Amino acid sequence: MRVAFLVLGIALALVLAPALAAQNCRISSVQPDEAKIGDVVGATGESIDKAKVDELYLTDGTNDFKVEIVEQSDTLIKFKVPEKIKPGRYSLMLKTKGPDPKLLEQPVKITVNAAT
Repeated sequence: MRVAFLVLGIALALVLAPALAAQNCRISSVQPDEAKIGDVVGATGESIDKAKVDELYLTDGTNDFKVEIVEQSDTLIKFKVPEKIKPGRYSLMLKTKGPDPKLLEQPVKITVNAAT
């Protein structure tokens, strides 16, 4: 009986491992926190390298705008504010890699200003 629980526990850990790894991806700040269309912005965090993060979006909770990533490391993603975005306040959202990708909205916001 104990062996069955041990086997079940190991199988569950293997199934949940990708989801738990995705939860480690985190953005903690963005600089600058105000930008215009076409500006390059830097987002810093943990476990955000190419092996773990596939895509980055700006989201207002209803509309998601995929950004172009221009540089990426374990602690930094530099991205370009997309052309088709409207001025407003947006959260950053990560799309993780792996067999079961997740969209993880981050507690970091950026304000997109109108072009002058």
